[in-house]
Amino acid sequence: MITLVLGGARSGKSAVAESLAARTPPPVTYLATLVADPADRDLTARIAVHRARRPPTWATVETSARFSLVEALRSTSGTVVVDSLGPWVAVMNLAVDPAELCRALQQRAGDTVLVSEEVGMGVHPSSELGRRFRDRLGEVNQAVAAVADEVLLVVAGRTLPLEAPQR
Repeated sequence: MITLVLGGARSGKSAVAESLAARTPPPVTYLATLVADPADRDLTARIAVHRARRPPTWATVETSARFSLVEALRSTSGTVVVDSLGPWVAVMNLAVDPAELCRALQQRAGDTVLVSEEVGMGVHPSSELGRRFRDRLGEVNQAVAAVADEVLLVVAGRTLPLEAPQR
């Protein structure tokens, strides 16, 4: 089962994804795509809250440009939580292949719960790089949604299931 959990900043999307994964049989692996710079106290504190919320039995794997998310999906068994696609797109300098990601998702034997930022309802980015990031992440979100069994939108901690478009 592939589940995509979308939402804005501080919407509660990670907590929703974690609760979905907690309902599955072990093992559960948390693929973290964002690693904080120790000098960034705010981000370090936010990551600590996420870590504290997870059961101690869950493994955590930090992906990076060198250990890609796609490789991690292919090499990890059981349930996987990917948190989140936005930092992955950023760390890869927007050079991601949505089709390759979707193939890796579809070939997995275990459940996958992906968290991503919903960029379509935010402020129009003021820079060219910001617009390119928004557009690329929007493309990734649409590709993952197309192969997902379930897509959820989280607003203020509340979850709304999103239906597939009628074709």
